[in-house]
Amino acid sequence: MTEFLTVDGGTLAYEVTGASGPLVVLAHGMGDSREAYRFVVPLLVEAGYRVAAVDLRGCGESSVDWPDWSRTAIAGDLIAIIRHLGGPAVLVGHSISGGAATIVAAQAPELVSAVVELAPFTRKQSYALGDLGVARFRKGLISLLGATVFGSVAQWRRYLEVATPGVRPADWASRLGEIEAMLREPGRLKALQKMGQAAPVDAGAALPRVQSPVLIIEGDQDPDWASPQAEGEAIVAALPSGRGRLEMIAGAGHYPHAQFPEQVVALMLSFLETARA
Repeated sequence: MTEFLTVDGGTLAYEVTGASGPLVVLAHGMGDSREAYRFVVPLLVEAGYRVAAVDLRGCGESSVDWPDWSRTAIAGDLIAIIRHLGGPAVLVGHSISGGAATIVAAQAPELVSAVVELAPFTRKQSYALGDLGVARFRKGLISLLGATVFGSVAQWRRYLEVATPGVRPADWASRLGEIEAMLREPGRLKALQKMGQAAPVDAGAALPRVQSPVLIIEGDQDPDWASPQAEGEAIVAALPSGRGRLEMIAGAGHYPHAQFPEQVVALMLSFLETARA
């Protein structure tokens, strides 16, 4: 059942599954909705967690007219959700929300017991000319530019195809249709464009101030970086010593939680057990 929370600037949609247990808040990436975690939620509930999946501002069933699309603004939304649901919470963020989760952990440490970042855009990005020699990176970049700069839904679909190589969910075709339909709703494509144009420097600046344990999960076939492992290692290096841990998933692209949900959740549960210890 969809629930709504009104915050400064608009209304956020979210859904809670599980009657009891530690709180986990799931935040998706741009151009998506809380349905991105449709395979993860039941596994976490089965493991004893109460899970809240959130639609980011401008996405899913959340309202579309917002003044700010930065990671800092998204972090404010997530802080409001966690407080409303009676945190602290394990905060899981994918892509742009990985950066937002970093900011939440730095700004409101009392609300965050642990952070999991899936293929996160958490650092200021810089690319070398040689990166274009990596075919998946080149293809992904072209499609991303087509979607975020020119507002092409078709190019976003192409990006999703590049970003989800090999193993794909059984509902892949229908899910692509749902995403396309969402982006054709008034204001939804603008949200994708504005998020895609928001630089992650605010999240990168917050990394040294994070005190909770952080798990970074990267797919080794993610087209957003020529070397996803190097990006993950750089995030861990920017965190306070001993706070971060990197796990790689072979064959995964930018959406490991959709391609390999069981493996992602297994890594999360192992990490959380260690964090509690």
